Amino acid sequence: MDDQTAAPEHEHQHGYLSHKDDYLKRLRRIEGQARGLQRMVEEEQYCIDILTQVAAMTKALQAVSLGLLEEHMNHCVVDAARAGEEQGKDKVDEAMAAIARLVRS
Repeated sequence: MDDQTAAPEHEHQHGYLSHKDDYLKRLRRIEGQARGLQRMVEEEQYCIDILTQVAAMTKALQAVSLGLLEEHMNHCVVDAARAGEEQGKDKVDEAMAAIARLVRS
């Protein structure tokens, strides 16, 4: 093996890391909402009230998803595009697949 193939791969820092604490705070809030939903069902609360809370939790998850997607596009995809056309296309394809999954959910 020559020196070029043995070189370490470029370290990539995920774009969301600069907002990691914000994402964790949001996810903990969503976790609390999920526990609240379980409690509502256990307590046999009114179905419309439960559905209202499901909608709020869904909106919160969508906000996290959109934030992560924006971070991915602005960092991971941009960095890959700078590295080369093929790497950029691969990251765009990966992002498009993630967007498709989000739209279907």
